[in-house]
Amino acid sequence: MIKTPTLLKQRDIALFFFPLLLNVQFMSVSHSIINAALARQQDYIVALAAFSVAMVLHLFLASPSYQNHTVTIAMVRGSQSLRSVLIFAVLVASYVSVMLALVAFTSLGDLVLGRLLGVSGDIAVQARDVLGILVFLPFITGLRGVAQGLVIQARQTALVSFSTGVRIGALLAVLLLCHRWWEGARLGAVALLVCVSVETLVISLCAWRVRVHHVGGVERSPGEVLRYAFPLAYSSCLQQTIPLLINAIISRLPEAPLALAAFGIIRGFLFLLAGPMRNLQQAGMTLVTNAADHQVLVIFFRRVATGMALVMLLIALPPFNALILGDVMGLDAAMRAYITWPLLLCMFYPALYGAANLLRGRFASAHKTASLGLSTIFKTLYMLLCWAILVPLALPVPGVFVAIGLLLSAEIVEVLYLQHQLHRLKLGYTDPS
Repeated sequence: MIKTPTLLKQRDIALFFFPLLLNVQFMSVSHSIINAALARQQDYIVALAAFSVAMVLHLFLASPSYQNHTVTIAMVRGSQSLRSVLIFAVLVASYVSVMLALVAFTSLGDLVLGRLLGVSGDIAVQARDVLGILVFLPFITGLRGVAQGLVIQARQTALVSFSTGVRIGALLAVLLLCHRWWEGARLGAVALLVCVSVETLVISLCAWRVRVHHVGGVERSPGEVLRYAFPLAYSSCLQQTIPLLINAIISRLPEAPLALAAFGIIRGFLFLLAGPMRNLQQAGMTLVTNAADHQVLVIFFRRVATGMALVMLLIALPPFNALILGDVMGLDAAMRAYITWPLLLCMFYPALYGAANLLRGRFASAHKTASLGLSTIFKTLYMLLCWAILVPLALPVPGVFVAIGLLLSAEIVEVLYLQHQLHRLKLGYTDPS
């Protein structure tokens, strides 16, 4: 008698996915808490600006390590492959730490902060101080990514959210205790370093207890892990250039300051509402084993994307427009009117971003990471082409519309490319029967 494989259910996906969604929200809250603490500093404008600039640079430089959990899920099958993944994580962390140190302590910082980002004076000084404090953070976040991957592989995603919840508690304690010894943006850097260290310790202990020691499959050498992970690393780095390029384009258009401010506000909502859709990649890699499972995940994705779109719609329209954008965020009527239509357009972003991550999960599971690297190369080239076309034209269109149009179209480019590659490489699932 042939045993019928157990099929994936919506409940299984929800129990896996929603703790990871909560994790994204917790991370967003922790950064908001730091900003709130810096806003209470004596020279709060300089503190907030310096910490923001430093974090933008840190996120860009550290982006190659953001795929550690994906690499762990795909490659770790035992002790040998775990050691290989840890070697990769240490190599990437070493590179990121060196780059952070160069910006923080050498003349390269003057070039990057002054010439490229246009930052000077006390803001530049404090931004370099922040980067100097965070020089060893990549080793901590690298280990965190590996530990998260092991926990996700064991389908214990609630532990990821739990560790981030502990991080918020540690953050509050550090901010209360350390404001006596640290001030300005440096306080934010110290608080971030300590709370992420606590989070990493907690998730590492959880990973040690729940790790699946005998997942099965071929063990991977360090060379095999590097070949798999390198395209993911530079793909992650290129993904971080997209918002930077959009900012560079709209900063050269009419009403640039207003457009930049509005785009920053909208990106905050997108991080909260669409950011969790990236976890569809891990869901596909961990839960899906056949075509029927994949179809269940697609249905789940459509439901979540529809829910996120409705929330975005409610935020953009009355009466929640005035309540959330006005009362909560303090935006005046003019700014609310300026971003209403762009926010409405953003209702399509969760579906596009989710579709891209579903496809990325297919390629990562099939170890076809070179295609993922190429997809972000094409995405970046598309953005550079838009720069060359749009800036000289100076179209009579509000800059924030240009920004959102670029953001949506870039996701479409990636989805179309990955869909084409999926059919070309014939990366299909087998039927459960």
